[in-house]
Amino acid sequence: MSQIEDLLYTILAVLIAISMHEFAHGYVSYKLGDPTPKQSGRLSLNPFRHLDLVGTLCLMFFHFGWAKPVMVNPYYYKKRKKGMLLVALGGPIMNFFIAFMSLLTMGLIIKVTGGYITSSLVRMVFNGLQYMVMINLGLGVFNLIPVPPLDGSKVLGAVLPEDKYFKYMQYERYGSLILILLLVIGVISGPLSFVTNLLHNGMVDIVSLILRI
Repeated sequence: MSQIEDLLYTILAVLIAISMHEFAHGYVSYKLGDPTPKQSGRLSLNPFRHLDLVGTLCLMFFHFGWAKPVMVNPYYYKKRKKGMLLVALGGPIMNFFIAFMSLLTMGLIIKVTGGYITSSLVRMVFNGLQYMVMINLGLGVFNLIPVPPLDGSKVLGAVLPEDKYFKYMQYERYGSLILILLLVIGVISGPLSFVTNLLHNGMVDIVSLILRI
């Protein structure tokens, strides 16, 4: 596969992964009674409403990254901490779902073709699905790290006492710099890859059981 093809597959997978991730956040918050995502135009599948330049570049080159956080107002939720947890987990769960469905579709292609893909169109779809799996797993896993602006920091807010969480979030403005530094020096690449591979292998096993391949 050429570098241009690799870049095109990556860009397409990144745009889909980010738009679905942020839409899921906004949709969950909206269903919990918060009109903020819709009012701010974030209840959308348009990826350009959700792109964070640095996070998107990290996702493209490191396969781990983030999008522009959706603004939500937890005061609309009947149970604030539970609502925050559900909204925070909405994005990663959406990515894991997309990754699983992509693997399931790949499994169906292998079963139907017997593993011999002769059609160039089917081969193109199969390759695209591989990138969808890789990018969505990377986005979902990375966003569970408890460093702002990632979703893991919101999950932390749902379990920590408010005073401790607010104290922790005073360092929010340094979050992106910390994440870039960790990615560049490769400190977290190993653990992230381990978790990603664990999820990937688990999903493959489930797909194999479902399709009996």
